[in-house]
Amino acid sequence: MRGAKSAKWVAIAAVVALGATACGGGESGDKGGDKSGAVDPNGKFSVEVGEPENPLQPANTMESNGSIVTRALFSQLVNYDAKGNIKMVNAESVETKDNKTYTVKLKAGWKFHDGTPVTADSYVKAWNWAADPKNKQTNGSWFADIEGYDKVSTSKAKEMTGLKVVDETSFTIKLTTPLPYYVYKLGYEVFSPLPESFYADPAAAGQKPVGNGPYKFVSWQHKKQIEVARNDDYQGEDKAKNGGVLFKNYTNLETAYEDLKSGNVDVLRQIAPKDLPVYKQDLGDRAVDGANSAIQTIAPAFYTKQFKDIDPKVVQGLSMAIDRETITKTVLRDTREPATGWVAQGVLGYQPNAAGDVVKYDPAKAKALIEEGGGVPGNAVVIQFNADGGHKQWVEAVCNSITNATGVKCTTDSKPDFQADLKAREAEEVKSLYRSGWNLDFPMNANFIRDLFGTTSSGNQSGFSNKEIDRLIKEADGAKTLEESTKLYQELEKKLPEYMPSIPLWYYKVNAGYSENVTGVAYNQKGDPVLTGVQVKK
Repeated sequence: MRGAKSAKWVAIAAVVALGATACGGGESGDKGGDKSGAVDPNGKFSVEVGEPENPLQPANTMESNGSIVTRALFSQLVNYDAKGNIKMVNAESVETKDNKTYTVKLKAGWKFHDGTPVTADSYVKAWNWAADPKNKQTNGSWFADIEGYDKVSTSKAKEMTGLKVVDETSFTIKLTTPLPYYVYKLGYEVFSPLPESFYADPAAAGQKPVGNGPYKFVSWQHKKQIEVARNDDYQGEDKAKNGGVLFKNYTNLETAYEDLKSGNVDVLRQIAPKDLPVYKQDLGDRAVDGANSAIQTIAPAFYTKQFKDIDPKVVQGLSMAIDRETITKTVLRDTREPATGWVAQGVLGYQPNAAGDVVKYDPAKAKALIEEGGGVPGNAVVIQFNADGGHKQWVEAVCNSITNATGVKCTTDSKPDFQADLKAREAEEVKSLYRSGWNLDFPMNANFIRDLFGTTSSGNQSGFSNKEIDRLIKEADGAKTLEESTKLYQELEKKLPEYMPSIPLWYYKVNAGYSENVTGVAYNQKGDPVLTGVQVKK
């Protein structure tokens, strides 16, 4: 994804805020430790983030500001290495004979941060709670594959019949229909376990989460910072080489960059477009330019009067009015690669040129398609974006390109931060179009299609719904093998230009940096720093 040239896979993430996020393989950056040995194993370092949208409940986090924190606090059943191989984390094994019933056996000795054991019931109870609509978890629909979810999601039952505790360290997952890639989904933080203490006051637990991961929660000063400390009792292989992390809140990347240069923040996840021309010269070998697995798009708000019954030809025309090559070379300084489809590079099933001509700049064709489709209602569009993410310059460039190519008036709607941007999407207050980005949750093309364009998918914030797409998704999910499912999703992706559920723009890269205070800094393929590997200099 995101400009990666090799088929590396990763795990976990969702909507992209500032530029990207991550958890998994595909690391880039300073992988080595401090060669002088002068590091403080108990030293803490700081990372630039924004304010999380929701409380820090694993099933209620679908954006990068919150997920980078929840992934530090919660470990999953599985993860993935840089070659796409499944790595067992909290699970000893996950096995299936028919792709429908999966048996999970847990590693012994794992504990939550409050000292209580992580058991099979810790998973089963957490998943049932998250699936219950009364608990208003953003990612509740991620449990829809499990037998009995339909009744839980409609409040006709409290527990999914497909989840059964076998003993203290094993449980079974029975799906409604076979799903050949289900084990890959189990690396997403929505499938985290929860301690028994969580249920006494879930709202309070979202402010002071108790997890099972490499870091434990210390404090949350809203819109200022979140602090976590190393969990010395952590049983996983990725034990922290530092004393903890301060997630410092920034409302714009330019300020964060100035703080990086002065040593007031240690690690950035993204460099603002304004600083891209100079950051490599400023930072030297502390500048990062690496692979990433995410995609930037523009999504129509299909619930609006303007786009509700739009002819896809109009959206095709808007897409062909965008000069991706020029914008990525000038405004984004070659730190992005024009997208040729909807699936980000570096995941299983990525294919070049899936979108065909609809992503090629052609003003004459763009104008003709818009006219053939009946025109843009009002002959004007508005693109919503979050001002804290370094998006202003390129969104304005996209608008100018659309207007110059087609005569359609294009303006921008800037929200102060990613939290406000997401709230507007969820409340269906987007006026026309919105900037959308997607980081993988699991390393397969299905995640960029089913989880964004399926009618009932939690990642579908645009209101896109199409019976034929839903049918093809169901067909791909029903394949007997992972390989067959991947191929069917590839075929489905090639049909997306007919429907235009969104407008692909470009693949992300990791353009970031770190201060002189830290070493051992590496970025995974989702664009997030690998927190546990960072070492703090004395």
